[in-house]
Amino acid sequence: MKIRKAVIVAAGWGTRFLPITRSQPKEMLPLVDKPIIQYSVEEAIASGVKEIVFVTAMGKQAIENYFDRSFELEYYLQEKGDKKLLKEMRDLSNLIDICYVRQKRQLGLGHAVLAARNVINEPFALFLPDDIVDSKVPLLKQLIDVYDQYGGSVIAVERIRREDTVSYGIIEPKEVANRVYQVLHIVEKPSPEEAPSNLGVVGRYILTPEIFDILEATPPGKNNEIQLTDGLQSLLKKQEVYACELEGVRYDTGTPRGWLKATVAFALKRPDIGPELRDYLRGIL
Repeated sequence: MKIRKAVIVAAGWGTRFLPITRSQPKEMLPLVDKPIIQYSVEEAIASGVKEIVFVTAMGKQAIENYFDRSFELEYYLQEKGDKKLLKEMRDLSNLIDICYVRQKRQLGLGHAVLAARNVINEPFALFLPDDIVDSKVPLLKQLIDVYDQYGGSVIAVERIRREDTVSYGIIEPKEVANRVYQVLHIVEKPSPEEAPSNLGVVGRYILTPEIFDILEATPPGKNNEIQLTDGLQSLLKKQEVYACELEGVRYDTGTPRGWLKATVAFALKRPDIGPELRDYLRGIL
């Protein structure tokens, strides 16, 4: 079955960006001239997804408004005669079919995924929009290629420093092809001494609908939250799960440092911004 739907989780508090996230969702912070979350939407579209389900929470109305029509703005641009910008704004509201569900309590990533079960009854993609990957082939498309060949669920992984395993879900891999692994075991945030590898799970997944029943039965884990990692470990007992080692450069925009790195990197690639920014950076370094 083709991957037609994607779930984008955008329900967290954004505490690492306080105080700015008191007034706007972290996912709406600008990365050059687009909000962070738009990069996930565009990656989903480029990978063949036809429908997106946003999992949001209280205070996230800006996300819904952003992808909706803005008749007042369109009228202003039309009166101004700015046809190019008017087209961009209209295209933005017609990117893809979108629906929204609420995570009413922040009880972990697994709980957020569960919030989408009533609108998902087929294999689907899952995005954690903090992770933005600059690559020739969209990261989700890389996972879909693995899914099309091997079936089952597929998770994205990246080689990380051993000392960073405490910040990731870590897999025990069995290599089956170049950059493709069967997942034998997965553990949440192990110490470097206990980690089964240095392949850390990052924010793209293809999941089969069996994950919903499993998450429903998964008890709270670390931080008293329902961990998706725990659900995936249980899923391993029912079906094969594969991992795709990403090709590209990943930026974790969920931290101020990662967001700044991504902003500079993406701005430098822009022909209208990059040359002047590069000269400026050389002048201050």
